[in-house]
Amino acid sequence: MLGMDRQSFVADSAHKYNGGRRTLAEWFGTAQGRYVLDWELAQYDLATEDVFGFRAVQAGLPGIDFLRGNRIPYRCAVALEPGAAVVADPLQLPLASQSIDLLALPHVLEYHGHADQVLREAERVLRPEGQVVISGFNSLSLWRIRRIFAPRGAGAPWDAQFVGLLKLREWLGLLGFELNGGRFGCYAPPATRAEWMARLRFLESAGSRWWPHLGGVYVVRAVKRVHGMRLMTPAWRRERARRRAVAVVSHSNGSAKHRHD
Repeated sequence: MLGMDRQSFVADSAHKYNGGRRTLAEWFGTAQGRYVLDWELAQYDLATEDVFGFRAVQAGLPGIDFLRGNRIPYRCAVALEPGAAVVADPLQLPLASQSIDLLALPHVLEYHGHADQVLREAERVLRPEGQVVISGFNSLSLWRIRRIFAPRGAGAPWDAQFVGLLKLREWLGLLGFELNGGRFGCYAPPATRAEWMARLRFLESAGSRWWPHLGGVYVVRAVKRVHGMRLMTPAWRRERARRRAVAVVSHSNGSAKHRHD
């Protein structure tokens, strides 16, 4: 490892970890990948900036900070890839139940054989009213068509199992999650040359207006709902409310007595 910087070492390790095929992290360094990554990071910034709490976790892609726009003090990355703070499978997170306020799953479901079970694990570790942000490739897009015709061994992202938004919504609903935000993007076809990707960026505004559900990528946010849960109000707040109610009743009685006299 002498003479090799840390970034090169991590990239080389990730390449070997994936059996020699191009990993998604490596693909994000290409013209196509940078186009997708720039859009996704902007959406994660918007989706996470107003989520508060004490603990936030990113599962997968540890070399990219998808939680950079969030202000939760304790954040870490959990993944099997080199560079993660905690090495673990997203299917078996080494986290206590109901201990996380925010969980990011960037393209995790597409590269796991048990995507629905990963969501079940997310439900376990999230606190009530906790948020999960998920990104994936849209199964109703030109990117899906490109995947169909990709040669065997093409590597990321064409080796991913695209998860449609309808299927994702069904899984989330069964686990008690409620979608509270989301957006499609990356409407340009997956050209390989950087100059063509730059020329086709004008399709972003046209796509979001005329065919909004056909973007190549989506980012959605969902909140964990716990039915029947009663949020406890601090004692000092309940006491203040009680005093206000007593004051209003006393004032009303006094006014009524004055009118009677």
